[in-house]
Amino acid sequence: MGLSRSLNIGQTGLEVYQAALDVTSNNISNSSNTSYTRQKVVLASAASTSAANLTWGNGVTLQDIQRVRDTLTDSQIRTNNSLYSYNNQLSNTLGNIQTLFTEPSSNGLSDVTSSFFTAWQNLAVTPDSVTLRNNVIQAAQGLSNKIKTINDGIASVKTDTFNEIKDKLGTLNTDLQQIQNLNMQITAAQAAGQKPNDLMDSRDNLIDEISNLANVNTTYDSTGAAVITIGGTLAVDRTTYNQYSANEINGKMVLSNSTGSTLSSLTGGEIAALTDTYNNNIPAYQTSLDNFVNRLMTSVNSLHQTGYSITNSTQSGTNFFDSYADGSLNINQDLVNDPNKIAISTDGTTSNGDIASSIADIINQKDSTGNTLVDNYTALISKVGSDTQYATNQSDSYSTLLTQLNNQKSSYSGVSLDEEMTNVIQYQRSYEACAKVITTANAMLETLITMVA
Repeated sequence: MGLSRSLNIGQTGLEVYQAALDVTSNNISNSSNTSYTRQKVVLASAASTSAANLTWGNGVTLQDIQRVRDTLTDSQIRTNNSLYSYNNQLSNTLGNIQTLFTEPSSNGLSDVTSSFFTAWQNLAVTPDSVTLRNNVIQAAQGLSNKIKTINDGIASVKTDTFNEIKDKLGTLNTDLQQIQNLNMQITAAQAAGQKPNDLMDSRDNLIDEISNLANVNTTYDSTGAAVITIGGTLAVDRTTYNQYSANEINGKMVLSNSTGSTLSSLTGGEIAALTDTYNNNIPAYQTSLDNFVNRLMTSVNSLHQTGYSITNSTQSGTNFFDSYADGSLNINQDLVNDPNKIAISTDGTTSNGDIASSIADIINQKDSTGNTLVDNYTALISKVGSDTQYATNQSDSYSTLLTQLNNQKSSYSGVSLDEEMTNVIQYQRSYEACAKVITTANAMLETLITMVA
């Protein structure tokens, strides 16, 4: 009975240390896999046997194969992931808008506007010069083209933002569906007493990916299924998953799930950044630009209406600009066709250019708030620049923090080849020792049989 027990203990040891070597080999083969979580073998003494007031051990057993994870670090990484992705996306999108203004440069709207008013100032000196009148028209066309280019660019960024939101929602929906499927597999495996570590790795990687898209809150139910909420709404659990969509309502992007609930608390991730840009930043910048153009157009027109042209039949009461609509500042086509119709004389004589001088001075005039036209435009450029820079600074800050957290995670959950090779040697020696026990017990058993025979 004693030799038989020794053989059984040796055999169990061989099986346990073979399994331990398998786990270690799996760790080593995944040492370069950033999505893999190191697995740890937990050994324990087998249940002992008691008889006649004596207790003796029955060897070793493989109690568990654990995934080495730090849930606190995981949570911090996902939280900061959402914040980093939000600010990085915001920085990129706002940077695209900032580029449209090409400031400061000779092609910027600021210089183009200055050139427009300079052309009026030059015309005031020689009001009957057809060349200078043509220069005013050309400067106005340059101003109109620049404004149109900026407006078209903003519209393009807005359209791209809308499409990007839809694309990222598609990715989110696919990830949620996969997580629900993994939840089912994981809970079924755990119910059967299995350790679905690889499936849990896949699920964690998907949750990490979702944290790039939106701020997530993750808990686990009693069956081991991940329960995820996004923007204050249930996204996925063991049996169900939601799908999210984007719709424009009254000019605002509204995100909702398949039950009709809106994402009222979406504060992180790329989707939130794109939505905020669409709903807040772009409309604010567009309003400031429209106010600038409308003020310029109204100011020029109000003065131009009081002047007289130098045509054979003097004209008065005409607008220099026809309208500002659909992003275009439209010049009165009659003036383009005949620059002599530009009305800058206060008395109808060809030598009078008082209106041109007054129009040129618009650039220096202050509104009720004490701001000039240039001040208003400068405030817009400063706002776009400061918003972009703030998002960039925040992105850099969270990137540094994420690097530290990921290094911390790697040191804890990543595979150390030195440690694993040490385990290989340890388990190999234990395996050899168990084999030696079997060999020794077998020899003793043969000796006993020979003696009995």
